[in-house]
Amino acid sequence: MKIAKKLLCTAALVGATSAHATELEVMHWWTSGGEAQAVSEFAKAFDATGNTWVDAAIAGGEAARAVMVSRLTGGDPMGAFQFNHGRQAEELIEAGLLRDITDIAEAEGWADLVNPSSLLDACTVDGKVYCAPVNIHSWQWLWVSHQAFKDAGLEVPTTWAEFVAGADALEAAGKIPLAMGQQGWQQGGAFNVMMASLLPSDVFVGVYGDKNAEIAAGEDVASVFQAAAQARDMSAKSTVQNWNDATNLVITGKAGGQIMGDWAQGEFAIAEAVAGEDYSCLAGLGANPRLSTGGDAFYFPVLTDDAQIAAQAELAALLLKPETQVAFNLKKGSLPVRGDIDLSTANDCMKKGLALLADGALLPDVNMLITPDTNDQVSTLFTEFFADPSISAEDAQANFVSIIENAE
Repeated sequence: MKIAKKLLCTAALVGATSAHATELEVMHWWTSGGEAQAVSEFAKAFDATGNTWVDAAIAGGEAARAVMVSRLTGGDPMGAFQFNHGRQAEELIEAGLLRDITDIAEAEGWADLVNPSSLLDACTVDGKVYCAPVNIHSWQWLWVSHQAFKDAGLEVPTTWAEFVAGADALEAAGKIPLAMGQQGWQQGGAFNVMMASLLPSDVFVGVYGDKNAEIAAGEDVASVFQAAAQARDMSAKSTVQNWNDATNLVITGKAGGQIMGDWAQGEFAIAEAVAGEDYSCLAGLGANPRLSTGGDAFYFPVLTDDAQIAAQAELAALLLKPETQVAFNLKKGSLPVRGDIDLSTANDCMKKGLALLADGALLPDVNMLITPDTNDQVSTLFTEFFADPSISAEDAQANFVSIIENAE
């Protein structure tokens, strides 16, 4: 009976859409070369249903989220939009602006397919599913240029400590030791990677999950602020703004490395760089290989047009189809949310991520633990910290403790 019900529901969704094909505006912040190629896979799959994907890309997650929220609260909803699954959509759900897609999740069997289950949990509020998770993105990677270290006469590092030790030789060879874009989300993200990679998991969760200010003020976290100060020194000559421009410094051998999420793989792929030959990817900075299980998800605003409502349902369902998951994630550099698909063609870096996922070497993503407001405060702190060398690690930590004390 359950199988029959599932088939009937799925058939109804597909039938409704095919009978009322329409345009659907989809908003996202995937604008780099690798990201654009990846999102085009979603667009092609959706267009194949007879509907039309109307692409509305806005560069930069913070800027994009601001526009999306403004559109939604201003009564001008798009058809679908990308957020990170986690707490970013809490207020929109509470305001009744987002569609409950529990019926689609149940018809497609997402509860049995999504791995880890925390990704679907992050889309669920009061037992109702509000988003379709599409990938697993992890921040905890150090991307290392083999050419830069060769030019500096150094062996390619395998740990963060070895990477830091090579900074002077890289500078002497005319290289930027650490590429970093001049945006707070990148700098705050790098700090969070250090928190997750250089400390025990219970410290990371204690700070962000339990909002424990005493732990945030402790010696363990102090050591991470010292590492952040080293990162500030190593990235002092990195003046690019965008994360993908910083990645390009690594690809071209102008920088020794970059702390960035696995979405950087898309840029290496476009450049036809080969993992293990042209560059290395050090999970957990090579110090503590583990991944955060965050990522991207699509939400669907409440609409009144029947054709667009049907198109939303078709889009939500196809996002987790096996063929869509493979095509999208291979180009995005992220891991699929389904645990039952073949990724034998993945490169060495993606296979490392898959192995860590299989081993359960996982942490909750920061976006699942703190509100967007708290995240913005952390980003602002590190924008100021990286821009002003006179701010000591101790002073920055004191400000961080205050943020955690007041976090929700």
